[in-house]
Amino acid sequence: MVVDAFRMFQLAAQGFCCSQIMLFLGLDEQGKENPDLIKAMHGLCGGIGRSGGTCGALTGGACLIGLNAGKGTPSEFGHAKINLMINDLLEWFEDIHGSIECSGILDHSLDEGNEYPVQCGNIVSMTFSKVQEILTSYAEAPDATDED
Repeated sequence: MVVDAFRMFQLAAQGFCCSQIMLFLGLDEQGKENPDLIKAMHGLCGGIGRSGGTCGALTGGACLIGLNAGKGTPSEFGHAKINLMINDLLEWFEDIHGSIECSGILDHSLDEGNEYPVQCGNIVSMTFSKVQEILTSYAEAPDATDED
């Protein structure tokens, strides 16, 4: 799926952050809404609580992989290679951006009140596309199990 830049801009203009936008895009693709999940993703914004730590696009991407391939009920199984999928995302992200932390990627802090820079939109877009690529490349039978 090609990322809808207008949708991303719309969500950012409504005050949603990188990790939330990642999940909005994934839910949109599934034709679903889940306000509680979007609220939970707020904790990952701006490198976890806008601390500049692990980038919310990356953590949001890992959560999006989990949304698509994780275990959600006692009777279902997660994808057998979910951890490999997430590690592929992590390695790609660090290779592309040179860091997994907001403070290492951006040239300024994400203090309260600062707007998210355009650079974050590009990172979200690239990361969302990479998640889709990873999900496609690891597509297996729906009854795969994760024994980790």
